[in-house]
Amino acid sequence: MDQLINPIKDYAWGSRTAIATLMGREASGPEAEMWLGAHPSGPSRLVRDSAELTLDQAIAADPEGTLGAGTVARFGPRLPYLMKLIAVDAPLSLQVHPTSEQAAEAFARGDANYSDSWHKPEMICALTPFSGLAGFRPAEQAAMLVERLQIEALQTVVSRLAADDVLGALRVLLEWPGSKRELVESIVWAAASIHLADYELVCRLARQYPEDPAVLAPLLMHRHELAPGEALYLGAGVLHCYLDGFGVEIMAGSDNVLRAGLTTKHIDVDELLRITVPGAQPLAIAQDGDAYVPPAPEFLLRRITPAGGHVLGGAVPRIVVCVEGGVNVGSEVKLHPGESVFVPASDGPVELSGDGVAFSAEPQI
Repeated sequence: MDQLINPIKDYAWGSRTAIATLMGREASGPEAEMWLGAHPSGPSRLVRDSAELTLDQAIAADPEGTLGAGTVARFGPRLPYLMKLIAVDAPLSLQVHPTSEQAAEAFARGDANYSDSWHKPEMICALTPFSGLAGFRPAEQAAMLVERLQIEALQTVVSRLAADDVLGALRVLLEWPGSKRELVESIVWAAASIHLADYELVCRLARQYPEDPAVLAPLLMHRHELAPGEALYLGAGVLHCYLDGFGVEIMAGSDNVLRAGLTTKHIDVDELLRITVPGAQPLAIAQDGDAYVPPAPEFLLRRITPAGGHVLGGAVPRIVVCVEGGVNVGSEVKLHPGESVFVPASDGPVELSGDGVAFSAEPQI
């Protein structure tokens, strides 16, 4: 097994304290995500024989030894998941992910929105209270909430919602023909007088994106609040946006994201609406024993408190990260908070011990 050195992404929405405090140090700027895996956009590193290499290089040198024959047979010679510590201090972009078939077809025809041919289902497990928007509300309810703003310019949006056309309403907002700043200003004036959480969130988003009509997302979508230890799975077609909190995220090893607002990045409205499913909703995943098992074969996540010993069975590629106290992985490695280890399939079952808490990622084989 190999202790990992993991890249940290400094996206502007990241926390200046969460990851740094976990690791007992200070941050010099926002730290949004620690990536634990072999994704080419940010692979973990390790040291063997005094030489540093990336985890994807280690896997390429011995696919069956690192991944196991079952993983290679099902997913090919690549680590099928990416694990992250995600620290959200400001809302992320409103986004959606494709199915495997959509990604493969679009990537094959050279669609610039797609960086690979795989889907990107994902699951978040909260370490602190964690909130996000995910899935559309019933269209009739959304129409009522937007209508309450009493903004004449939004009547087209209200009409589309009243006709159960949520994607049509979203298109109107994304392709707003007039001054987006003036529209958002009128939304803020109206929402500020309605002292309810969803309207307060609209105003919060508008402060960050004063020219983006997608600040209305809290009125169109369900809000989800996770307590520590609760998990939410987001499959293909589910429109979503994380708002705040610190958690462990795991996803299929892809970077395919279509954005729908609350971003300065490119938005392809037609492709976005093609893959967004109006009725698609996130799925709460209850812990079963030590495991959170979503309907995505590329990954599952285990939360382990190994006091007294805990054996992870089978021959699969695992990444284990400590989030509290101290955790021993086999007899070779002791992890402190924020530290992690890659356990290759060739190591077989591995015993965890110690007084801490760890999360382990692995494929469903």
